Amino acid sequence: MVPELTAPQLAEKLKSGNPLLLIDVREADEYAYCRLESGQLKPLGDIMQWAKDLDPKAETVCYCHTGQRSYMAAGYLQQLGFKNVFNLAGGIDEWSVLVDPQVPRY
Repeated sequence: MVPELTAPQLAEKLKSGNPLLLIDVREADEYAYCRLESGQLKPLGDIMQWAKDLDPKAETVCYCHTGQRSYMAAGYLQQLGFKNVFNLAGGIDEWSVLVDPQVPRY
C-alpha cells in the first residue's frame, strides 16, 4: 500500500523547506498546461529509465492529474526499495481545489 499525502499536507511539507523530490508523472502536454512549481516531469511511461536515477533515500512525492497514475508510480518505486515515497491524493486537480486555485484545472 502506498502512503498518500493530501494537497494541504504537501503544501505544508513544501513550506517547511525540507528537501523533497516532487515527481510529475503526467505527459509533457499536461505538464505544459499546469504544474507544481518544483515538480520534475518524469512521465510514467518512462519510469523504468528515470527511476534508476533517483535517490531511493530521498523523500519523494509523485503526482499526476487525479492521483491514479502517480499511485502506480509510487508503488513501483516502493518495489525498487524506496522507503519514503508518497502519492499526492487527488493529484494536481485536488491541489487546484484545495491549495492554489491559480493552477488551472482540466
